[in-house]
Amino acid sequence: MQEQNFKSRDAILKRLARVEGQIRGIQAMIRRGDECEGIAQQFSAARKALDKAYQQMLVCLAEDAILSPDHSNSEKLAQVRDIFTKYT
Repeated sequence: MQEQNFKSRDAILKRLARVEGQIRGIQAMIRRGDECEGIAQQFSAARKALDKAYQQMLVCLAEDAILSPDHSNSEKLAQVRDIFTKYT
């Protein structure tokens, strides 16, 4: 499980780095006075990329809850339900 967390962490960090680059690009577009439609398109792409990173994090939280040997299945299900209710 630990190896999977490292892979998930690295994937999330890479995705967030791309989002960071997209945000910098949006800032540059605004400074240059680019057309609003092009800026809106980049906002949309950045939001989708951030949402994908967020979904990966939620999956990681759910996997941790499900794979935890310290809880019964009903407790695991309740924990996953709480995670999704709280963060989505």
